[in-house]
Amino acid sequence: MLRRWQQTCVEEAEYKYNSGGSHFFCQATPGAGKTVFAATIAKRLLDQNQVDLVLCFAPSRMVCEAIRHTFSIITGNDFSGGFGAIGGVYTYQTLSFKNDDFWQRFQRYRVFVVFDEIHHCAADEHGRSNVWGQQIVANIQKLATYSLALSGTPWRTDAAPIAMAEYTNLEGELICDYQYGLQQAVDDSVCRRPRIVLADSEYLSVKEGSSQRSFSSIKSLLSDSTASYQSVIHSPRAIDYLLTESCKKLAEIRKSIPNAGGLVVAASVSHAKQIKKALAEKHGQSVVIVTYHHDKPLQTIEQFKSANTQWIVSVGMISEGTDIPRLQVCCHMSAVKTELYFRQVLGRILRVNGSANQEAWLYTFAEENLVSFAERIEQDIPETCLHIRPPSEEEQEHEPTCERENKSHQITCGLAEERLLNLEWLPREKASNSHTGGDLNDLAELKIGRFRQRVIEAFCCGP
Repeated sequence: MLRRWQQTCVEEAEYKYNSGGSHFFCQATPGAGKTVFAATIAKRLLDQNQVDLVLCFAPSRMVCEAIRHTFSIITGNDFSGGFGAIGGVYTYQTLSFKNDDFWQRFQRYRVFVVFDEIHHCAADEHGRSNVWGQQIVANIQKLATYSLALSGTPWRTDAAPIAMAEYTNLEGELICDYQYGLQQAVDDSVCRRPRIVLADSEYLSVKEGSSQRSFSSIKSLLSDSTASYQSVIHSPRAIDYLLTESCKKLAEIRKSIPNAGGLVVAASVSHAKQIKKALAEKHGQSVVIVTYHHDKPLQTIEQFKSANTQWIVSVGMISEGTDIPRLQVCCHMSAVKTELYFRQVLGRILRVNGSANQEAWLYTFAEENLVSFAERIEQDIPETCLHIRPPSEEEQEHEPTCERENKSHQITCGLAEERLLNLEWLPREKASNSHTGGDLNDLAELKIGRFRQRVIEAFCCGP
């Protein structure tokens, strides 16, 4: 049975297609059920003999498998892409490698094409395109009988327009045929209500050359010293604090939901291994790890879905479109600090299931950008979604382009190899000495500091 928003969106898409339109753009918050909606449209078009084939494209193999499974069940047809299949599901990366026989299907058949997370593909008439967007415009846009574009976070950080999207003007708003925001999804009990914990420390010390300086917050540390966010997320004491708080919360939830799970989004393979070791050895947690360096990561993710393992640590393997409903706690310790990625990570713990406890907790550090993103969660569609804008220098440095998506984990991993400053979390009683050139050896031996938390509870007061 369709959710209310899905039923409404199906009806609006059918109306547009039957009124002469060929393309429909749906923006629905992560976890709302876009794949079920898309499969329902496909089934109706097939049942009404309006199309012969259904082809789907998605950003990763993991997402492709989920789409293939859902479309097969809802349509009752084979979606393997092989002989006798009514459709197929492919990654965007394969677009450049399709032969003429594949593209000739658009000449021989009436084809319905579904683009999942279309924001990965950029294209417009002014040449602002990436490889995937170019292929869509050249081979699909005008040849598909009908097309459907889906996105949970429909904006890009490189100033390029999204392929198959319309804007009011070159600097204007994205035009969606249907929008379903996070607040609507929370109000409808379609998504969990997120709680975001921002961890900070009142006493931070960093060694720069022969001097030692202290700071009263992560924000002041990053703005007034040469320390980078890498130093924060790689600090053993910072990691331990965030893991301790996250493990406590997961333990609370597992009292009523024994198979509830947690996700840690790490910055690199070495970072992920460090976190995995801490979870297993210090916190006594069961944990698996998935990175591009590890064998059969997709199989590991699939096994984790139905297992009782407490934690899964990931480097870029669990992001948009990965459906693991038992995830209810997340640690965001990635080096990528963009709003698009932040919302995608948050979306991993928002998908509801049949459990009585539907809490969703995201733990991260009070870095200035992340604080802003957390504060804006109650804004359904952020300003960056509605307007094309140039990326900041930080986004250019850390946000990989779509063409390099398979290599993005290697890019992030490389950042972790930078020399990290000697960062300490100072106890309160030592802080007063740090500005006055106290005993540096004493400061170097300081072990732990006092943390503070700020909890943002989104949508707690209703619409």
